Amino acid sequence: MERVRRAVAVELEHLPPELYAVEEPYRHIVEEVAAYVAERGTLEKEKYNELYRRFREQYTLPAQLIQQAINQGVEIGKSFLALKRDGRIHKPHPEVRRVSIRFAKDSWSYRKTVVSVAPVEIAVSLPGGRREVWIKPHRRFWLYWWKVLRKEAELASTLMLKRRRGRWYAIFVFDVAPKRKPPAEVVAFDVNENSVAVARVSLLSTVDAVARWNRQYVDPAVYSIKTDFGRLAKRYEAVRGRKLEELKQKYPFAGRDNEEKVQNVTDTREYKKFAKRLRERSRKEGRMRQVVREVTRNPAVIITEELGKNPQEEMIGKKKRELRHRIKQTPFKKLIRAVEDKARETGSVVFYVSPYRNSKVCPIHFTLLRNDGDWHTLHCPRGHAVDRDAAAVLNMLWKTTPEGVVKVVWWDVKEVRKRLKKEIVPREAVGRANPIIPRPIVHAAWASLKTLMASSQWPAVLARAAPMNPARGAYEGGTRAPPRPEGTPAL
Repeated sequence: MERVRRAVAVELEHLPPELYAVEEPYRHIVEEVAAYVAERGTLEKEKYNELYRRFREQYTLPAQLIQQAINQGVEIGKSFLALKRDGRIHKPHPEVRRVSIRFAKDSWSYRKTVVSVAPVEIAVSLPGGRREVWIKPHRRFWLYWWKVLRKEAELASTLMLKRRRGRWYAIFVFDVAPKRKPPAEVVAFDVNENSVAVARVSLLSTVDAVARWNRQYVDPAVYSIKTDFGRLAKRYEAVRGRKLEELKQKYPFAGRDNEEKVQNVTDTREYKKFAKRLRERSRKEGRMRQVVREVTRNPAVIITEELGKNPQEEMIGKKKRELRHRIKQTPFKKLIRAVEDKARETGSVVFYVSPYRNSKVCPIHFTLLRNDGDWHTLHCPRGHAVDRDAAAVLNMLWKTTPEGVVKVVWWDVKEVRKRLKKEIVPREAVGRANPIIPRPIVHAAWASLKTLMASSQWPAVLARAAPMNPARGAYEGGTRAPPRPEGTPAL
């Protein structure tokens, strides 16, 4: 099974002065190579050798550091071209602000103390020879190092050193083996501006023996995780706006060529220092990690919507400026990518379903919901209110079931035929299956049910009801009263 790569940053102390001397030449090499690749699209072998010889003469760096810097510049250049093709970046050339200095397999090593099983000191090859640096391990580092000792992970051969806000960190890379467990539940989640809706169904409770024995656990658990991405963006926009108004009074004009032009105060040093102290990105990432841990806490079949390459642009349309900003700041794709990454480690699998009418159809009666003025609460023609987010995640769950295939979920037959006609699909497919339901999802759910079959004598889960085993005279510290003979009046 393919391993999952994880990086752990550990702070360094007692740094050698040679490390500071390496940082600036290393960054210049990365910048030059990245600009060349962004312009030409590739780095030819002859050009690689030419650059390597010139950098060896120009900088007093070890050969492996120059090779790693060239390789890093190639990666940055190719990543820049990929982003430019997708329309996600519009700069003429890549900008390299900070780099992580990479040390290959034979250019670094670690040392343990007599009483420790983990590294406490690393040695790296710098100008002038090997230099030893002490590290400060923390909880996350111990977690992955314990996996290495248990043969559940491997330490990668490359070490990275990076400076961040005046402190140096060593970045250890671990290749972790994902957990090999069958999925225990089906989880559907939907990302919104200020919350994430989650629907969770235990596959153990759907086994027929358990369902007959304790029907209450068949119902899905639907809940919402509060993220407040939109409110956080609105708040920080107001904070930055007040600072901009203050600086406009301080830097009103900038004269140039006898023409008075208003200076862009966002380019001033004072505003950049102020914006750097804000914690908007770290707060959003912290809330995003909480959602990822909640969604992927158990091995599961995870279902979410296929959002496309740029979902914010599709949602914005002709909306107000404030709403446009809030939607732009909501990390839809980033959250889904984080769930994908964590799912590989926990043994889960992520599937995507069509977003068509997920939040507009009643998940119980499969009828189109009415909007009576409240955007978040819709009304079913059968006479009950439906939460839009709950309907979305429940309809995603419907797409994974054979019942959803039979009922064609919420599409009218005319609409299905019309869509099939546009896609040039045979009409016989209308009566055979629902074309919007990916077959791998149905197969994965049914395969999980087969592996989790329970017998009629021993169900897979226990009911949260009265204890099945009586106390038999055991008092157990007052937790249960001893049995009483029949006919004894209750106190």
